[in-house]
Amino acid sequence: MSKREAFLQAACKENVEDFLRFIQLHKDKTEPFDVEEVVQEMSRDQRESLWGRLVSLLQDVLLKSPPERWKEDKEEGMEVESSADPKHIMTVVDGVTLVATVSVKVLQDGCFCVFLADVLVSMPVSEAPLHSHIHTLCEAWWKKGLQGKEQFGHTAFLLSLQKSFALKKPGVEIQRVWSLHEVLLDLDYTSEDNKQISDLLLQCFHSLNYIRNDDGKRFLVFLFSWDVNFICVIHGTIKNQLEFYSKTMVAHIMEIYFRGWKKASGDFLENMESSCIQDLMQNAILLPRTSPVHAKVRQVVSYFHARKGCHKVDKMLYNLYKPILWKALSVPNYEVRANATLIFTEAFPVHDPDMNNEGIDKAIQKQLDIGLLDDPHPTVRSSAILGVCKILAKCWELLPPTIITDFLKKIVMELATDASSPDVRCSVFKCLAIVLDNALSHPLLEKLLPNLKYSLHDNSEKVRIAFLDMLLKVKAVRAAKFWDVCNMDHLLARLAIDSQSVSKRIVDLLFKSFFPVNESEKEWCCRCITLIQMNSMAARKFYQHAYKHTAPTNIIKLMLAIRRVLNSCIQNECDITDMNESNKENSTIERVLLKKDVAVVSGLLEVVVILWRSVEKTLKHNKEAQKFTFAKFSSVLAKYFIAFEHERCTPPLIQLASFMPPAAVPTFSCGVLSKLRRMESGAVPKQYSQLLDCICCWGQAADILELISDWLSEALPKQGDKANFNRKVRIQETVEAKPDLALVYLEYLFSHTETRNKVLDLGQGPLKQLHTVLGNWRVRPCNDAFCNVETALKALVYYGRLGAHLQQNVSPQPYAYLTFIFIFCIIDVGHGQFH
Repeated sequence: MSKREAFLQAACKENVEDFLRFIQLHKDKTEPFDVEEVVQEMSRDQRESLWGRLVSLLQDVLLKSPPERWKEDKEEGMEVESSADPKHIMTVVDGVTLVATVSVKVLQDGCFCVFLADVLVSMPVSEAPLHSHIHTLCEAWWKKGLQGKEQFGHTAFLLSLQKSFALKKPGVEIQRVWSLHEVLLDLDYTSEDNKQISDLLLQCFHSLNYIRNDDGKRFLVFLFSWDVNFICVIHGTIKNQLEFYSKTMVAHIMEIYFRGWKKASGDFLENMESSCIQDLMQNAILLPRTSPVHAKVRQVVSYFHARKGCHKVDKMLYNLYKPILWKALSVPNYEVRANATLIFTEAFPVHDPDMNNEGIDKAIQKQLDIGLLDDPHPTVRSSAILGVCKILAKCWELLPPTIITDFLKKIVMELATDASSPDVRCSVFKCLAIVLDNALSHPLLEKLLPNLKYSLHDNSEKVRIAFLDMLLKVKAVRAAKFWDVCNMDHLLARLAIDSQSVSKRIVDLLFKSFFPVNESEKEWCCRCITLIQMNSMAARKFYQHAYKHTAPTNIIKLMLAIRRVLNSCIQNECDITDMNESNKENSTIERVLLKKDVAVVSGLLEVVVILWRSVEKTLKHNKEAQKFTFAKFSSVLAKYFIAFEHERCTPPLIQLASFMPPAAVPTFSCGVLSKLRRMESGAVPKQYSQLLDCICCWGQAADILELISDWLSEALPKQGDKANFNRKVRIQETVEAKPDLALVYLEYLFSHTETRNKVLDLGQGPLKQLHTVLGNWRVRPCNDAFCNVETALKALVYYGRLGAHLQQNVSPQPYAYLTFIFIFCIIDVGHGQFH
């Protein structure tokens, strides 16, 4: 018996086990049996007999155990006959499905499709393999166009649609949905039977997987042409969810709208324009700007504006805007007018492309004559400025020169000084930057922009920032010389006093002028001196931001170049190399510095300090560069202290010393603690602050803390021999105890982050000792000659503050110092006692 005959005989309920064995042989890759080959070799009569026998087999197994009972039987754990076992039945159905799928190429009718469809609908979802096989069969059956394809296509499409939402990576299923999209052409949207599919179709517009996928996007565009009535439902669904769409999703949505409109015709085109696009236009005009949807609606509408120039787009915009836009420009509500202004200027010119050239010119001239720049509300004027500048940038060569000049004069001469609103003034500078993008505007703007120079001193910071951003744009596009627009003296004056946001823009503007990195280091010094002479405070601000614009190597080079210039001031004391180098400096530097111009010298020292601070972290990571820099400055710092004795030079010199290890500046470092000890009680911060910074930077915070503890202890009354108990024996200068100055030092140490951290890093020992000394002042009698109530109160305050720091940063035990933090003493003024 041949394979064909054997397989044909097995396809019946009596020989079902033989049928299943054949199916297993087909699945086994090592076996030569192939169902598709067998079916292809069969004659027409044999194939008809095969399908009849398979239908009979399918009917028999499904009558014994319908699919809807499979899940129930599993849950109840019922014992059933082998022939009625759900697993056995599913195997049989799977085998029949396999035969149909692999032989679909030679199928001529679909005599048993109804049974397979019924199995698929009622089959438990958990039976995934069988589900997939029947799904594949349904898809192949529909594409083949066999009998009953409508039901098979409907089932395949529904399954693909459902799986596209269930899978984590649904790309293949979305592609499958698109390949089956013509199934929808046979479905009635209004039928209740298709409601499940309609709901799923609407859900596609919420799915990022569909919106980003090319096939998914094609499918969504197709849905706009499925049913005229479905267009409104789609648009309503998108509008309801627009608030929750990301900007990326909106970008895809507007492309889908445009492609759907572009492909539409007849009733579909009319419905899409009136129900979707014009509705979005009205919302873009009427919605308040605070609405979460407004910006996204504008984004969609702008997509159509960006495609102007096409006859169909121009015609559509003209027809849809005609009944709504011009009316909105004159309504009493200023926000609607502002929205309409933005829409109008973005869509400009709104004209009928079917008109002749003369008619188009008249329409454009009429639109240019709308007085939006003179609107009474500043929001509308700001919107009009933006719109006009965009129009000028885009249509410069198309507009008459007189109109361009009138617009720019209006903006520069009037609106830039609009006293009623800083927003309007700010808009002027932001929007002029847009005009500057068009190179044709540069000759005219070069003449007009100098009229704006005083805007640098506007009382609104955001206006000053916008003005400087415009100057940066002028510099970038080389429309004019920025110093012709705004005088250098004005820029430096503003740099000296303005906020960080303004200052960094001025530095960005001036950096190449005062730090030309392509020039020699000698030129850098010349520019630095020039800047100090012009405005010393501006120079300090400038070099604070310099590290953002150049490499640390250049910063260090400038520091060393300034060092060589400073050495030229030390007559007969600088080394030969330095003298030879300094002799090469240009005559201007020598003439200024050799006269010992204190302002320039102190300014240069301050610049070195600022530059060093900006690259301090870089130097710590490059030990060789750090060592070299230390060596260069330590060799001359002692001479600087001698040569530059003026009080303006001393602070930067002390700060320079603090950057280096104390061994590098032994002459100075050995006397710092003595200076602090000899300081008078009424000393002001500038006398001791930098000395304290030096001590802390050198890692000698313990020494100053010991001095503070000594002074506070010695100011307390001695109680017998206890006063000298557990005291270290050391040689020191005999100086009167100064408890007030000790507390002043302590105030400075704890009021600045860097010094406070250095003190707290000392650990519990020295801090606990100081805390104990401060605590002793709680019982200090205030009628003593060495102190007063104010001193005792300050000591008590620092007792609490130090306790808080110890608890927070030092003590490993919880609540160790909290008892002291919350102790408050009552001052008895009459008796001068603390209780």
